[in-house]
Amino acid sequence: MTGGNAIRGTRVGSGPATGESERGESAPRQRVDYWCGNGHHVRPSFAVDAEVPEEWDCPRCGSPAGRNEEDPPSARRNEPYKSHLAYVKERRSDEDGMAILEEALTRLRERKGR
Repeated sequence: MTGGNAIRGTRVGSGPATGESERGESAPRQRVDYWCGNGHHVRPSFAVDAEVPEEWDCPRCGSPAGRNEEDPPSARRNEPYKSHLAYVKERRSDEDGMAILEEALTRLRERKGR
């Protein structure tokens, strides 16, 4: 539907008056190649004067990606979930655990015996 008084235009900021002269010049950029162990290629851009990291997280699989295509970094090892009992067993020996259990059972028996 076209009308004689329809507002015609373009996006805000896309007119001829706006541009690099108004916003300032863009910083010079460089593209850096990274490869992960799964064969994915990532190419983020950095400012020319920025320090480029040796590793970058692959956006496709989350593995670390390195700058050497022939020798990408190995995947990080995830520690399995530990239960509360596993942490307790790290702090206490089996003998300590049996002593604490006997103490608790003795108190329980005394309370029940009353």
